[in-house]
This record gives sequence, structure tokens and C-alpha cells, in this order.
Amino acid sequence: MLHLLYLVAFTAIAFLAIGNLLRSLFTISMDYPRSYSPAGRSQAEWGRSQINASRSGYRSVPHPELLDDTGNPINEPLLVMRSMTVEDAREQLDALYKSSPGNRTDRAEES
Repeated sequence: MLHLLYLVAFTAIAFLAIGNLLRSLFTISMDYPRSYSPAGRSQAEWGRSQINASRSGYRSVPHPELLDDTGNPINEPLLVMRSMTVEDAREQLDALYKSSPGNRTDRAEES
């Protein structure tokens, strides 16, 4: 009898938790504003749609790191990485190790 009570209780808790999760996801999806420019639109068209949106009371503010010094959106890559071979990385690490002040080869050369 106790097993049946546990089964019913945990089934009810599971249904409540899943219902709460679905309600939360639905609420978040409705409240989330889209501030990116849709594919196929230029920056000028995107700017015009933002102006029209600001007239209607809704205005999307981009993150400050995506703006230049004058406040205009930047249109360039934010991160540029240079590819390196394993040998280049090993040479740079060896050079850092050899130039470190606590390097043991410096002590061996002094004596």
C-alpha cells in the first residue's frame, strides 16, 4: 500500500514539474526580444526597422561591446584567431621556459 502511495505522489510531482517547465519555456519565449538583424537584410534596412520599432514604443538596445565609439553598430569580426602548428606552440613555450627567472639551466651555467 505504501508503494502505491509513493508511486502516485511522485507521478503527480513529475506532472507538476513538467507542466511548470513547459509554462516557463513558453513565457520566456514570448518575453525574449530579438535584437539581431535577420538574414537577408542589410545594416541600413535593419536600422530603418529599428527606427520604426522605436516609434511604436519597442526599442532594442544592442550590447555596448557591439557598438563603436560613436554608437554605431560595428560590422567586423570580433575575434580573429591565428592558426598555429604544434611545433610553433612548443617553440614558444620552450622560449618562455628558458627566459623564466627560475630556470635551472641558468644555475648550471653560472657554476
